[in-house]
Amino acid sequence: MGEQSPARRRTAFVTGASYGIGAATALALVRDGFDVAVSATRTANLSDIVVKLEAAGARVVPIALNLRSLPGIEQAADMVIKALGQVDVLVNNAGITLRKAALEVTPEEWEAVIQTNMTGTFFMSQKIGRHLIGRGRPGCIVNLASTHGVVGAAQRSVYGISKAAIIHMTKMLAIEWAEHGIRVNAIAPGRVETRSRAGTLTDPKAREARLNKVPLHRFGTAEEMADAVRYLVSPQAAYITGHTLLLDGGLTAY
Repeated sequence: MGEQSPARRRTAFVTGASYGIGAATALALVRDGFDVAVSATRTANLSDIVVKLEAAGARVVPIALNLRSLPGIEQAADMVIKALGQVDVLVNNAGITLRKAALEVTPEEWEAVIQTNMTGTFFMSQKIGRHLIGRGRPGCIVNLASTHGVVGAAQRSVYGISKAAIIHMTKMLAIEWAEHGIRVNAIAPGRVETRSRAGTLTDPKAREARLNKVPLHRFGTAEEMADAVRYLVSPQAAYITGHTLLLDGGLTAY
């Protein structure tokens, strides 16, 4: 499925790739012939996925990145571009969640979520967008949104607001950068079984209550989310931009 120049392998930068959807996405892209840069807040957290990526035959660049630091975004992107020579695909996967009643959210918690999920995604996209436009090359950006950015839910206000912003950001950037051959899309996962959710899924009653709201009556997998990203950056999706693909087992169809 991957598009690859005969002169060089395509390259991708996947943020938040130490586990879950980010790690699965990096691995899927490597299997499509990409070299990859992967980030986490600490490079030590990337050791497991780097081993897997290298075993699959990729050139891998692990990067420490804190999306709340604009100088950190600039530095990390520059390091990736220097190491890989070119970034063809950016996957903005890194983000944080917050489960808390709206009346109890503190300004510090608001800033942490908004700066990481929304501000960090925007300025990382801006940096890679400038890189691609400056080189006169097409490229793809895929943002990680969420069904919480589409429908309301209790105790998810700040997280949902940040993800709704990402969905609209995707449309805005797609329109501005279409003339440069840069496609910008997003995926919006629903209930996905990853390490970050393991603690909320161990109680059988709570698990069943969540499943009862999903028409397909199962959780998604990180690999299914990765396959969607894989498709959106492939030649088969060449006419798709500004779109958010819902991957939720029918959760938002009610």
